[in-house]
Amino acid sequence: MRDRKLAEVFPPGEFIKEELEARGWAQDDLADILGRPTRLVNELIAGKRGITPETAKGLGEAFGTSARFWMNLESIYRLSLSDSGQKLVARRAALYEKAPIRAMIRRNWIESSGNMDVLEKRVCDFFMLPDINQEPHFFAYVARKSTPYNNLTPEQNAWLFRALHLSSAISVSTFSQSRLDDVLVQLKILLPNPEETRQVSRILSSCGIRLLILEPLPQSKIDGASFWMNGSPVIVLSLRYDRIDWFWHTLMHELAHIKNGDGKRNNNFALDTDLLGEHTKPVEDRPAYEVRADEFASNFLVPKADLENFMARTQPMYSKSRIVGFSSRINVHPGIVVGQLQYRGEIKYSQNREMLVKIRHIITSVALTDGWGTSLPILS
Repeated sequence: MRDRKLAEVFPPGEFIKEELEARGWAQDDLADILGRPTRLVNELIAGKRGITPETAKGLGEAFGTSARFWMNLESIYRLSLSDSGQKLVARRAALYEKAPIRAMIRRNWIESSGNMDVLEKRVCDFFMLPDINQEPHFFAYVARKSTPYNNLTPEQNAWLFRALHLSSAISVSTFSQSRLDDVLVQLKILLPNPEETRQVSRILSSCGIRLLILEPLPQSKIDGASFWMNGSPVIVLSLRYDRIDWFWHTLMHELAHIKNGDGKRNNNFALDTDLLGEHTKPVEDRPAYEVRADEFASNFLVPKADLENFMARTQPMYSKSRIVGFSSRINVHPGIVVGQLQYRGEIKYSQNREMLVKIRHIITSVALTDGWGTSLPILS
């Protein structure tokens, strides 16, 4: 037998089998010739054992070839198996670039699988993709987030698609634009008392607005989003900051988008920085409709004229008693006023934090919630 170049990769055992058949030898015969156990020959042919240098020398002498030939067969075969593994690695890497797979599995957004074909199919279903080579793109929405405009990260994309899936499970009345003003009046009444936030979901539902609370993925930085589904508006809040001022400002910002019809008539989306954070984008760096939404939210919570009058009379001595007195006069919770003063740079973010009460436990007790230990079923 002469050394051969291989057009196709086969296990070395296939060549041993061919040589035995050509010579009319049984496995026992080869075992006797090599002076090795029959089990060894059987495992070589079955591919359960690799060819060692010692075995390669014996096979070369038995079949009239070089030992290098058998070592090359073994190396080429093992490399072919490695190539197959590398292709799986490349597929997994591409999938993990497309979406935060581990986080999505951990949050029960998709089911795990050791089969790449199955996992890719589940990712396609989640992002509504015809095939895994397509990139996921969420449809029309406007969002409040801390990353550059028009550049969604995989975490943000996944968060929005999860919101889309879950929002279809919320039953509400037919949306009525004419009733939105009545809804705003009802919401205004809730501002003084944190416990009253439990009424928000019911009030929004009465005019056809779906409210969903969705814990953000790590590094997503989204505060809230709104989009339209079959003519019905959806508001999604992340509550990544558990503060009464953040909750109300985010909610009212999204309601402003709905009131103005933002995102309803086109497939554009808007991104923004923190709502009340220390690194808020300057007005000139944001789209006009984002500025309008911010102005609406701020003025709804604390009328601009009242706030500026209070600031003119009080600054820089913003004592707790003065903030409480002003809040009582305009009928809002003191934490909302503190948030507005921080946003305007009148007081530091470290000041009066005891007034920024937590409301997550209240709103999540009544609104559809996914996160913080609550895991909803996988939906697609």
